[in-house]
Order: sequence, then C-alpha cells, then structure tokens
Amino acid sequence: MALLQLQPFFSDIFPSKTPNLSQFHKIPKRPKIILFGQKPLNPYHQSKRNWQKLSAVAQEISTEGDQSVIQEEVIGHKEIVSYDWTQEWYPLYLTNNVPDDAPLGLTVFDKQVVLYRDGNGELRCYEDRCPHRLAKLSEGQLFDGRLECLYHGWQFEGNGKCVKIPQLSAGAKIPQSACLKTYEIRDSQGVIWIWMSHKTPPNPEKIPWFENFDRPGFRDISTIHELPYDHSILLENLMDPAHVPISHDRTDFTAKREDATALFFEVTERTDRGFAGHWGREKDRSTPNYILNFLRFEAPCVLQNNREIIDKNGEKNYFSGLFLCRPSGQGKSMLIVRFGNTRKPPFLLRLFPQWYLHQNASKVFEQDMGFLSSQNEILMKEKVPTRELYINLKSSDTWVAEYRKWMDKVGHGMPYYFGHSTISLPENPAVIEHAPAGFVANLSASQPAKGGIGTMHAPNFANRYFRHVIHCKGCMSVLKSFQTWKNVLSAAALISTAFAILVSGRQWKGLLLFSTTLCSAGVYICSTAIAMNTTNFIRTHRRL
Repeated sequence: MALLQLQPFFSDIFPSKTPNLSQFHKIPKRPKIILFGQKPLNPYHQSKRNWQKLSAVAQEISTEGDQSVIQEEVIGHKEIVSYDWTQEWYPLYLTNNVPDDAPLGLTVFDKQVVLYRDGNGELRCYEDRCPHRLAKLSEGQLFDGRLECLYHGWQFEGNGKCVKIPQLSAGAKIPQSACLKTYEIRDSQGVIWIWMSHKTPPNPEKIPWFENFDRPGFRDISTIHELPYDHSILLENLMDPAHVPISHDRTDFTAKREDATALFFEVTERTDRGFAGHWGREKDRSTPNYILNFLRFEAPCVLQNNREIIDKNGEKNYFSGLFLCRPSGQGKSMLIVRFGNTRKPPFLLRLFPQWYLHQNASKVFEQDMGFLSSQNEILMKEKVPTRELYINLKSSDTWVAEYRKWMDKVGHGMPYYFGHSTISLPENPAVIEHAPAGFVANLSASQPAKGGIGTMHAPNFANRYFRHVIHCKGCMSVLKSFQTWKNVLSAAALISTAFAILVSGRQWKGLLLFSTTLCSAGVYICSTAIAMNTTNFIRTHRRL
C-alpha cells in the first residue's frame, strides 16, 4: 500500500534501518491474544476446539529436499466447524460516502441490495428489486424521502412497505405482497455493516470493534475501492508483505525492491473465527527488542495490522492498517481501507489534499490488478485446491497458507470457495471480466466510466473513476470542481486571446496574452487532476 498517507504502515513493515530501540516497547516473545490493542474475541468467537490440535492435517517441514517449502500431508478427515455465511456481518460501505440524494446498489456474494437514506436521514437497506416487475430499485430515485422505482413509479417507505402505486384505480388497496425484503444494517465506527440472514436474528456481538479507532485523537484516511477479483484473492494479497517491495517499488519512499528479503512468521492464535500472529524480517529476528509486526484475520473478511510505538518523549502512539473486504460476488470484491494513527501527521503530509492521497492509494491497487485478476482466472480454470497450484514458502507465504486452511474448515458454509486442500465451485459460474493488460488496458483506462465526465461509458473495472471516485463523496466533489474550473479558465483563455487580437496597444496585448498563458496553465492543471481521477496508473516500462 502506498504513498504518503500509507507511509507509517509501510515504514513499519519494511523499516529501512534498525529502529532506535529506546523508542519502543519491549515486545514479549510470545504475546497473548490481544495483539493489536483490540479487545480479544468474545466467547462466541472462541473455538470449542483448539485449532492448534490438528487431527485432520499435519503440517511438516520436509527434512529432505527443499526445506523452504511448506508441505502438507492429509492424514484423516479434515476438521469442519459450524459456519453459515449469511449469519455474518459484512462491511457494506463507509457511512460518510452514502449518497444523500440517490439509492446505492451493492452486492454481497452476488446478492443484490439497495442502500439509501430516507426522508429522516436514516439508513435503509432492501433487496434490490421491485416486487412489481423485478426492476432494480438502485436505478430508481428518492421522492419525498421514499424510494421510487423508475419503471412504474411504485414508492416504498423506510420499513419496505409500498405506499403508492400510480396505476391503481381510485379506492383500490395496495396488495400486501407489494413490499420489500429488508436487511438489517448497523453503523459502527464509520462503517455500515449488513447482516445477510433472514432466518436468524442479527447477532450484534459479531460486529467487529476496533479499539484504536475509538482512541482520543485517532485520525484515519479511509478509502473504498471496487476490484475485479475474488475477495479471497484480495485477502491473500493484503496478508502478503513479501510482495510490497517488488510490486510497489518506488510507489513511495518506503517500498523499495532492494528491501525484499526473507521473513519469519509465528502463529500465536488459531480459532474457528480466524488466526493471528506476528512476523518480521528474518535478518532482524535476533535483534534485541526488535519491533514485531502483528496481523489478525477475523471471519468473515476483516484483516488488520496494528502497532504501538513509544516516541523519544515517552508518548505512546498507535498505528492501524485495517482492511474490510466485502465479497461482492464471483470475481469481484469491494475493499474499505482505513489507515490511521494517534501521532500528529508531519507537515509535509498535511500539504497534500485528501483527494490526492486517495488517488495514490488507488495506484497501489492498480499495480496489483493485472496479476491478481489473472490469478483469479487460473483458479477458476484449474478447479483444484491451492495446495496443488501454489508453492508456499515458509519465508513469505505463511499467512496465505493459514487463510486457505481456514477456508477448508468453513468453506462448506460459503456459496463457493477455494481452500488449501478442498474446493467448492459455484453452482452457476458467472461471466467474469478481468482487468485488461498492456495496450488494451491503456486504451480502456483512458475512458471515463459510468457517470464519468463528458461522454457516458459502460462500467469499466480497469478505470479509477468507476472503482473509487463514484464511491467517494470527497473525490467526486473535487472532480466536479476541477471540471467547472477547467470550463471557466478555457472560456477566459479564449476571451483573453480574442481581445489580444483586437486591441492595438502593445502593453494591452502583452497583458492579455499573459492572462491567456495563466488561464491555459490552469486548464492544464485541471485536466491533469481530472485525468488522475478518471484513468488508471499504467506501467510505462519494465526492467529487462
């Protein structure tokens, strides 16, 4: 993850120098369950069976041949735990980015839902289809605080009840069946969570709570991104620190390919709800008081890296990298990224506007997009577990192996999954359009996507506008402002040029031409900012 707003996270992951040991807490060699300043998993989250007592799968490191590869041997029936994907809370959206004037269509495992604010400002969520003729309500509009289907104008109130059908005769009653299937949602710490079950009442104890985000003075930069690959591929990528120096080389001043090195990992907690542990650079492992990196994965799709650091003044600062991955459906996912800390940001970072930091965060995902979507495609074609395809190294892929093994345990309760040694394919495979690469990607990324500036285009997963800007109120507002300023400055440049041609005095001509130059420069700056919001980062070269 990159650029300036992500710098604390990556500088912690791959420090360029051995840290000043006097500035940090001494970390116990084997920390307890609380690894991140987060409250421990509640009793509901605790496994009745210790995952470390594996009777189903024996992990052994080969003493013959290549000792760097994790090898697995199936010795019995694999451990299966109770799991139902619908009885979980999924991160639906950032609260601040929900539109005030339009419904929003979203998906969870291909289940379509519509989210909006009613006339009282309350958040509502329904199944995204009108009971009349199944039209998408997310393509509708808000009318006097009600959700209106734009096909025939049926209107629905906050509880999902249909209150108006324009086509009914005078005095006719609205059918009782003309109501919407509602979904339970909760707003917690700036994120909207959705409970997908209609059979089981919502369990509020399952909503994740992140202690750092509730600390006084904690500041975060949150972005949301729509991505063209499965959420399991996304989680793999996010829990893979080994790729950062290579894939994001020089994206900012903390990711450098020369820092790629062997890593060590130690799992300190396994439950039916996930796993946790610490890791670091192998060459720093023997350093006294070395500052370890901690990671926790918690079902169904929450990943976090947190640290506590004491500065030279003895003040404790908290750092968090939080990834909330929603499984949108086959071959697509939506990610909420939240990087934050309690330390006052440096002066240089405060000079950069928020929208610029968002665009550089988008660049990181674009750098990964090509090979992650191709990885997704290969898994779908090969139709075998990952242990038959991956070469998992002890020095880089421990978390990936842990995650896929967890999928083996709970995958039976998912619509589909690819585990370490088992798989379950979707009953109805979707047609997945992956991110294009090379010349095609360059052309594709140059076109604005759905709702873009100028000419309308079909949704395009390779396009930054479609993947991020339409989901971000701040970036959308900035984009509209830059477009307005571009039009104003373009008109001013034309008027100034025309007057420069008409006037006879040299001084006036010079002044007007100078004004034209300034306006043209402003047009160029606005065009550049618009391009940053509506096109992808394209690699212009590769090392040979």
